[in-house]
Amino acid sequence: MANLLVTGAAGFIGVNFVYYWLREHPEDRVVGLDALTYAGNLQSLAEAQQDPRFRFVHGDIRDQALVERLLREEAIDTLVHFAAESHVDRSISGPDAFIDTNINGTHSLLKAARSVWLDGDGRPHRFHHVSTDEVYGSLEADDPPFTESTPYAPNSPYSASKAASDHLVRAYHHTYGLQVTTSNCSNNYGPYQFPEKLIPLVIINILHGRPLPIYGDGLNVRDWLYVDDHACGIDLILHKGRVGETYNIGGHNEWTNIDIVRLICGLMDERFAAEPDLARRFPDAPQARGGAAESLITYVKDRPGHDRRYAIDATKTGAELGYRPQETFESGIRKTVQWYLDNEGWWRAVMDGSYKDWIDQQYQERLANSG
Repeated sequence: MANLLVTGAAGFIGVNFVYYWLREHPEDRVVGLDALTYAGNLQSLAEAQQDPRFRFVHGDIRDQALVERLLREEAIDTLVHFAAESHVDRSISGPDAFIDTNINGTHSLLKAARSVWLDGDGRPHRFHHVSTDEVYGSLEADDPPFTESTPYAPNSPYSASKAASDHLVRAYHHTYGLQVTTSNCSNNYGPYQFPEKLIPLVIINILHGRPLPIYGDGLNVRDWLYVDDHACGIDLILHKGRVGETYNIGGHNEWTNIDIVRLICGLMDERFAAEPDLARRFPDAPQARGGAAESLITYVKDRPGHDRRYAIDATKTGAELGYRPQETFESGIRKTVQWYLDNEGWWRAVMDGSYKDWIDQQYQERLANSG
């Protein structure tokens, strides 16, 4: 039996990880910690909160005393650290929050873990840090994918803050002996993703009949990972991974942004044709007026420091741990589109208030720069 503390538990990946772990490890207990900033949604954990094996704590990872108290009173032996500011556009317009949360927050967690696990009772433990492929920088079209030995070359305040947190985790292992692992993942997608990210944003904008702004020429390439495959990869690292090691978790799904948008447009057209009630529910969608979703595509000025291509080589994780993603992009995206169609109440609720104001501002700025 393990006792897990999951930071960022009310965020997109954290929520899916909590549900994955409760489903796959019925003997374990999970404590979720989240500050419930704009991207954290407690309602996403409503089902988990009915499970006696789960406890939610509203708190900040920078509160070292709180984290130490949780590690002690819940006898935590495994900490899985998802909590982070992660939206590149936000990091460009307001980098301070990324430095504070991603660097100072991670350091606070490390100090708490050291105090309780190393200076305290000395229990066997694992601190797993979840990072991103963006710390490696950008690839050209013919470059080989990132491996665990690729030099770091972050190009945005977001990726720089994550790179710094990766180095802190490594340092606490080599300096103090903290039992750590790190994973660098490719772009995640799936249920409960906050609507500022590309895939849910495209789905919801189609339903609203709003433009689909595409940065630059739309040929930026990303490797896409279904969120449950990410959770499975972390599970394997926690149970089979070597302490002090870094493991890449990728989906083996490289797609250009424009091809992703076109795929989603086609799937949405398909769903409207198969489900006539969608036209009644979403009268502003182009399909409700006999049109096609691709009519909403609009090219806009590229953002500063936009990395051209990311691609993950997960050979090490596959060879050492037996990791293989279960979802293709086509199967995962179909599940994702259907989830957003079936959960209108969830995404409407999270888009209320200050986030809606922010996203409206972003669209006005992007469309003002459209070609």
